[in-house]
Amino acid sequence: MATDITKIRNIGIIAHIDAGKTTVTEQMLWVSGVKHRAGAVDQGTTTTDDDPEEGERGITIYSACVQFPWKEVNINLIDTPGHVDFTAEVERSLRVLDGAVVVFSAREGVEAQSETVWRQANKYGVPRVAFINKLDREGADYYAVVDEIEKRLGATPVALQIPIGQGPPHTDNPFRGVIDLIKMKMLTFPGGKEDVRIDVEDIPEEHLPEAQLYREKLLESLYDYSNELMELALAEEEIPEKLIHKVLRDATVHQQIQPLLCGSALHGMGVQPLLDAVAAYLPNPLEMPPVAGTDPTGKAGKKKDDDEPSKIYRKPDPSEPFCGLVFKILPYKTGDLFWVRIYSGELKPNSRVLNAGKNKKENVAQLWRIHASKKDEQVTGAQAGDIVAIIGLRESITGDTLCDTREPILLESIEFPETVISMAIEPESTADKKKLGDVLDMLRKQDPTFAAVENEETGQTIISGMGELHLEVIQHRLQRDFNLNVKVHRPRVSYRETVEKAVEVTGECNRLINGVQHAASVRLKVEPFVATGPLAAHAPPVVVSIDPNQNLPGEFLNVVMEELETAASGGGTIGFPLMRLKVTVLGGEVHETDSTDIAFRTAANHAFDMGLREAGLVLLEPIMKLELSTPDEHVGDLVGDLQQRRAIIHQTETRGTDTVLHAEAPLANLFGYSSAMRSLSQGRAGCSMTPSDYGPAPDDVVKKFMGE
Repeated sequence: MATDITKIRNIGIIAHIDAGKTTVTEQMLWVSGVKHRAGAVDQGTTTTDDDPEEGERGITIYSACVQFPWKEVNINLIDTPGHVDFTAEVERSLRVLDGAVVVFSAREGVEAQSETVWRQANKYGVPRVAFINKLDREGADYYAVVDEIEKRLGATPVALQIPIGQGPPHTDNPFRGVIDLIKMKMLTFPGGKEDVRIDVEDIPEEHLPEAQLYREKLLESLYDYSNELMELALAEEEIPEKLIHKVLRDATVHQQIQPLLCGSALHGMGVQPLLDAVAAYLPNPLEMPPVAGTDPTGKAGKKKDDDEPSKIYRKPDPSEPFCGLVFKILPYKTGDLFWVRIYSGELKPNSRVLNAGKNKKENVAQLWRIHASKKDEQVTGAQAGDIVAIIGLRESITGDTLCDTREPILLESIEFPETVISMAIEPESTADKKKLGDVLDMLRKQDPTFAAVENEETGQTIISGMGELHLEVIQHRLQRDFNLNVKVHRPRVSYRETVEKAVEVTGECNRLINGVQHAASVRLKVEPFVATGPLAAHAPPVVVSIDPNQNLPGEFLNVVMEELETAASGGGTIGFPLMRLKVTVLGGEVHETDSTDIAFRTAANHAFDMGLREAGLVLLEPIMKLELSTPDEHVGDLVGDLQQRRAIIHQTETRGTDTVLHAEAPLANLFGYSSAMRSLSQGRAGCSMTPSDYGPAPDDVVKKFMGE
């Protein structure tokens, strides 16, 4: 029997690192009856952090999906990482979810990654419920966090609960429970995390004035979204609970407000009301707008006003043609597991689907329910609103659309941020070289923010990622999961060479080779040269030309030109590739009897080397363009750090509450920059880097290569 779509909730738990996401997930599994005991992050016994690296570090690295029932609804829940290096896991999860629970720490409040995940949820239009966790911690301040959510995130939090007490048990006013502002009752959790009981009592006298004040605030914040509610309030009539729930749900689904709850997941306080809020206020797949895509065949035609293809829409309905999005790939012994969110239609095992972007048909061999990062149980079918794992796909990667072969649709892919840091790796033995290449290909397929390329100039494999922790985790995986021992180096910067000034030189050859005399001379002009105009981008790095007044016969001129082209591609004085160089053949001398091809090749080579030396070496280093976004209070520290890295700041502008710096800096000085930037800005600054140009390297770098 098909599941009732209105009873499905596809939600994610998102937050800054250490706000307590995984503990909230564990407690949800325990109170729903799926687990017999709640796991603990500190002991490495949680369901969703099942990777050894996660257990060791006590952080979430990979998003994990768990499914469990709560009262009348079925919840597909994705626990995501909080660390900024693993932001891709949050990005891909939010792209396929209908709702989110955003967890904040009552002590730390809105942190840097809280801002990032909130922005990501805004980008994908994800309705959310907020949960202020850790009210039992020293320094917890519920009201300050509510204020911060409003100011720093530009959000509209609506408090459905207020805490009774804040702080640990040994303080004067410890956290003991919550007041439900809709029911106007006090909820306490007498058994802690080992018990699912909730005691519902009348609000004690001393807390009643505060509870009435916050209930009034709750109702006032809902008047804008319901005339019926406002009329009842003006008539001073009793407002039914059912109406409050309805207005809260409508406003939340339309992203106008964010219901706010509180508790302490570690001590099992407040998690059941949070699950009630998920069921009551977060949307089911039917309440989400139809998913939009384009027709990859182009048959749907174009819009008249521009060249964009017109949109096709698919409703979250099992009777519509099938379409789904691959959002994660996990390796498995029996074949990779492809996590797919189904947006419309139905999917059955042993069926054929179309990968719309690649125009290739794929086999769906098996469908599985996902539990954490493992297959849980094989299913005989899935429909709109479901999240399932498929075995059998071959060509698909993260972000690909799967659809009905007769009704193609291409959904918008998932955008991932550019990598910001690189390092060079090589296997310890040459026997492992091919294996390393295969493993890196597989990791690239799984993780869209990881890149690996072989640098032809240096012979190193350069791996790139979102931060030092990201690359460290990948290095550990290579050793632990694949028994690959790798050496890690700082990547070498790919320098270039040019010359300082224009010179004219004459290269000569006058030698006896195998009893035969060879004689010739070649005159060259060697000079710095920068191409301009529309074709500049396609200009060769070294331009070899002929002076119209030169006097060499055609056959010898061709030999000289050929030799100069070869010499120019061989690198400069210290071995780096040449660029921005022009070599002109001015002429030469031909001996009546002793001039040969070999003589002219030797003379041209001699002239070229002499020209490079006499024109003076200029070493060029790659320059990166930086765009740095930071809150105002960290601008001074970041500017100081950039100046030490030989950066030139071209422009600063204000964007919202942040300052954006536009700068250029040498790549050699930017290794480790993302970590330095985060520590200087307490993790609140963001940066994008793109290659810009080449510029002269400082003298000390040149001396190092010259061995001085």
